[in-house]
Amino acid sequence: MSYRRDHRASRSALLDNFDSIEEGGLRASSSYSHGISDHDNEGAMGSLQDKVSFLKRLTGDIHEEVESHNRMLDRMGNEMDASRGIMSGTMDRFKMVFEKKSNRRTCKLAVYFVVAFFVLYYTFR
Repeated sequence: MSYRRDHRASRSALLDNFDSIEEGGLRASSSYSHGISDHDNEGAMGSLQDKVSFLKRLTGDIHEEVESHNRMLDRMGNEMDASRGIMSGTMDRFKMVFEKKSNRRTCKLAVYFVVAFFVLYYTFR
């Protein structure tokens, strides 16, 4: 969990100096070469390089997370397909039981006994 907090802190640090860059830290004008020394330019390049490497690590982490979720969803889909097959087989067996009249009578008799049991249970309770 602290790993994610570190990334959040790094993201905020990454974007903290964005306003200063727009306000004049790095200008894209003709006075750019005159206003900034080579030392400042190297510092800005180093800072940008650090930010780019951070973004590269962050996108790599996002990619790994997406791959992990895709694998989990694939496993869940396979398990759902397997359970669908089991339920389909069960429903086919119920259909076979109810297609025959003798089996239907047996099921009705079992339901009557269950209903009678509950009625007697609630009556004498």
